[in-house]
Amino acid sequence: MAQALGRVLIIAGSDSGGGAGIQADIKAVTALGGFAATAITAITAQNTLGVHGVWPLPLEAIEAQARAVLDDIGADAIKTGMLGDGATVRLVARLLDDAAGVPAVVDPVMVAKGGASLLATEAVAALTAELVPRAALLTPNAPEAEALTGLAVETTDDLRRAGERLLTQGARAVLMKGGHVAGESVIDVLMTPAGETTFEGPRLDTRHTHGTGCTLASACAAGLAQGLPLERAVARAWGYVAEAIRRAPGFGAGHGPLDHAWPMRKEGA
Repeated sequence: MAQALGRVLIIAGSDSGGGAGIQADIKAVTALGGFAATAITAITAQNTLGVHGVWPLPLEAIEAQARAVLDDIGADAIKTGMLGDGATVRLVARLLDDAAGVPAVVDPVMVAKGGASLLATEAVAALTAELVPRAALLTPNAPEAEALTGLAVETTDDLRRAGERLLTQGARAVLMKGGHVAGESVIDVLMTPAGETTFEGPRLDTRHTHGTGCTLASACAAGLAQGLPLERAVARAWGYVAEAIRRAPGFGAGHGPLDHAWPMRKEGA
């Protein structure tokens, strides 16, 4: 029997450079055989050197996009990324409640790779209160985990402590990303109330890592939408992103994009 296509509604911001945000999300879901639909929260002028402008969309435009998708096409998973402010966070929480039974992968996007803020300070509390308890899978990196829990996160054990805190705050599972934790290896820890699974690989010496968080979360959402068990969905996503980094095309003078489409090409093509 063929693998289910898997419908993923992505609620996030646009990246004009194509490396992160909605563009990376669509590429990742498509490359893994899923179907991506979107509700764009903001337009950014962005390239590998940084974010040069952000224009949030009105709440009614965000809601209209999401409801148009859910009312007709439907979704097997919802992935959230850049939300920008507390009002948008609360809107997304209502949308998730209206799509009861659809698993949500929440990527708590706060800062762009180049350092630009993508989430208002006041919105962190809203995200903690409104979206963490609604997350089937939460995917914070170390700085995001610190902001969500108030705990210092500098080691893999710190990641685990923050992950335990996020589980107590209501997330059903957390993928604690270790890219910001120093070491020769990158270690991510998938944690659920039933236990943990560790994903480890060599740290690649490259500046081409723009959009890794968006890509990983969307790849996880594609797996859940296709009916994969959580651990298998995350394992497939992790391997996909690692290879996408290795095959990065080298575009731009700053933090360059990944090769999202690598599974769609024949080896050596």
